[in-house]
Parts: sequence; structure tokens; C-alpha cells
Amino acid sequence: MSNDKTVVTEINITASSDYSLQWNRWAMKSIGAWPQSSSNLERIISRILNVICYTAVLFTIIPCSLHVMLEKETFYTKVKILGPLSHWVFCIISYTMLLLRRKTIRHFFNHMETDWRTTMRKEKKEIMLKYAKFSRYAAISCTIFIHGGILGYCVMTAFTTMVVVVGNETMILRVLPLPMYKGLLPVDTNTMNEIVLLSQFLSGFIANTSAISVISLTSALTSHASGQLGVVMLSIEDFVSDARRRGKDDHFDEIPTIVEKHLRVLNFISRIEAMINKACFLELTRCTIAICVLGYYIFMVDVILIVRA
Repeated sequence: MSNDKTVVTEINITASSDYSLQWNRWAMKSIGAWPQSSSNLERIISRILNVICYTAVLFTIIPCSLHVMLEKETFYTKVKILGPLSHWVFCIISYTMLLLRRKTIRHFFNHMETDWRTTMRKEKKEIMLKYAKFSRYAAISCTIFIHGGILGYCVMTAFTTMVVVVGNETMILRVLPLPMYKGLLPVDTNTMNEIVLLSQFLSGFIANTSAISVISLTSALTSHASGQLGVVMLSIEDFVSDARRRGKDDHFDEIPTIVEKHLRVLNFISRIEAMINKACFLELTRCTIAICVLGYYIFMVDVILIVRA
């Protein structure tokens, strides 16, 4: 009977810990960035995914960058391209940071699992679960907004067609979300146009998922830290209540435990800050560039409409 209770407890602990990290695992595994590989097969698959992700994103970034630098385009057109291009560039940097910090991320996940395992009181678990739910909702919202925005832009652009005349042949091609340098890739042919379009959708998904992984990871870690601080506060409140009930002359063995728990949380927070601050700065820079480019684009559209009127 005791063995059955132990098994049930282990399942509940695993389920609770998994709930707080489930969305992160789905996102990070899809791009080969999940640090907790349990078998050699998973490690091999992760390495293959890493190669595919880098190849797909660089296949988009390099020709587009050459297009911006070498093609004779207006300043307005180049700034218009800069918005989506910067998204791809910053996301591949974030992806690289995720891969380089795999061991650190694994330690964070082990820390979180230990916290779930050592927390037995129902009220404390409810506090942790409340913050885990918030983290999960934040990750889901982030996924919807980022994928909806970027892939929505790619879909709308792909539905736009243009007429290209090559020699005596007239072709109708789809507009690429990120234009390519024609000296490197003959994108003015139907076959290559479709291949590049599909590759940009794939690289867009990878870039989006990299950004989602960073943001959802930050949300999961900070929410867990907040939950642990809530647990410490509950322990302090219980200690004060017991002190009033038992009297001042009683010995309180809970003090070292509370202090140790508090120091553990503070150490966890300091390690989060050390790892996440650069990634957050990258995300801030990426979003700032996107907002500035969007503002410039809207302003120029208004100017063009006024001039035409």
C-alpha cells in the first residue's frame, strides 16, 4: 500500500513539474534546443534539428542581406525589408544563446523539479501552481501573437503575385516575404520561387519558435521564482502564527529552514538574471527596431497618400 502511495506521489510531482514546463518543452524540442535529452536517439535528433534550423534561417538571411546591400532599391524599400530581416537575425542569435546555455537551462529545470518534489503542503503547491498557470498562459499568448504576426505576414505576402518578364516569357510569381539577391539565387523562375517561399515559411517558423522559447523560458523561470517567494512568505506567516500561539520562550527550529529556503530562492533569481538579461536585451532591441520600422512605414504611406491627393 505504501508503495502505491509513493508511486502516486511521484506521478503527481512529475505532472505538476511537467505542467509548468510543458509549453517550453514543445517549443524547444521542435527546434532541437531542449536540454534534457533522455536517450542517444533524442540527442542525435536534436543535432539534426540544429543543422536544419541553422541552414534554413541562414538560407533566408544571407541572400536577403545581399539584396539589401547590392540591389539598387530606394531607401524606403530597404527600410521596409529591414523589419522582417531584423526579426530573423535576432532570432537566430537567440537560438544560438539557447544552445550555448543548455547546461544552465538544464540546471534550472532540475532546480524547479526539486522544488516541486520537496514541497508537500497543499497550500504551498497551490501557490506554485497558480504561478505555473500564469507562466503557461503567458507562453501561449506569446506563441499566438508571434506566430500569428510573422506567419500571417508571410501568408499575406505569399498571396500577392507579381508579373515578371524573362526574355520572351511572362511569368506570374509570388512575392517573397524577404526578397532574395537574384545574383545568388534565380528567384525569377517558378520552381526556385516556390522552393524559396517554402524555405522562408520554414525559417520563419524556426525564428518565431526561437523567440517564443526565450520568452516562455523567461516566463517559466520568473514565475517559478515568484511562486517560491510566495511559499517563503506563507512559511513566515505560519511561523509568526505559531510563535504567537506557543509563546516567546519556545524554541523555533523552523527559522533555519525558512532562511535556507529564502537564500535558495534568491540564488535562483540571481542565476536567472545572469542568464536572461542578454536575451531580454536582444528581444527589446528586436521589438524596438520592428516598432520603429513599422512607424516609418506608416508615416511614409501617409506622406505618399497626401502627395497623390
